[in-house]
Amino acid sequence: MAKWIDVCQADDLQPDSGICALLDGEQVAIFWMPESNAKVYAVGNYDPFGKANVLSRGLIGDIGGQPVVASPLYKQHYNLQTGVCLEDETVKIPVYAIRIENGSVQVDLSSLPHDGAAL
Repeated sequence: MAKWIDVCQADDLQPDSGICALLDGEQVAIFWMPESNAKVYAVGNYDPFGKANVLSRGLIGDIGGQPVVASPLYKQHYNLQTGVCLEDETVKIPVYAIRIENGSVQVDLSSLPHDGAAL
């Protein structure tokens, strides 16, 4: 069952850039792409190649019709819909359910990884 929580207001988002939120102990990178049907995406902030929480500071764009974020460290591209790394498909970052509801950006806590304890 979905457990939507407010992260920020949609007005707080900057076009074509990211923010980071700490949700239930997980760093989540949130991106807003207004030119792409006003899509909002949420992925894990941890870059598995650079071994640092930096993806929210990456550049976002489109490669072959896929919305992506480029890591600011080693420039790997991650698909914002699937989390798959374009340069190495064996590497994947988490992708989280996100929506804008009544002007509020919300992430589904049940889509975050957890240790099995009650959320």
